[in-house]
Amino acid sequence: MSLPIEGSLNYLSILILMIIALVVTSAIVVINQIFGKKGVVSSTKKYDTYESGVHPEGDAHQQFSVRYYLVGIIFLIFDVEVVFMYPWTLTYHNYLKSGPLILIEMGLFFVLLLGGYLYLRLRGALSWD
Repeated sequence: MSLPIEGSLNYLSILILMIIALVVTSAIVVINQIFGKKGVVSSTKKYDTYESGVHPEGDAHQQFSVRYYLVGIIFLIFDVEVVFMYPWTLTYHNYLKSGPLILIEMGLFFVLLLGGYLYLRLRGALSWD
């Protein structure tokens, strides 16, 4: 039989951690206000674009091709799918003892991955023309 006080002791450590975090962050802010460098009067030179001392030419807003973003998103999708393979490799030997289901699942995963790649290749999503 557990005492009701034991359950509240678990929350006491969280409360202490929150108090420490509040004290430390408050101390950092106060020390920064006391010893920190004060801002200077604002001037127009402060808002100029700095690029290695070279004065800017033209407009900074350039239009990028949609393909640039499309390839970036495709890379992220395939990268996340490869990340899912890492836990599979760690548990491969444990589940292989219970049957070949883990191989079938990973085979299906590879087929879906290859199918997505072939679809994108046939649609021309990966070509820069």
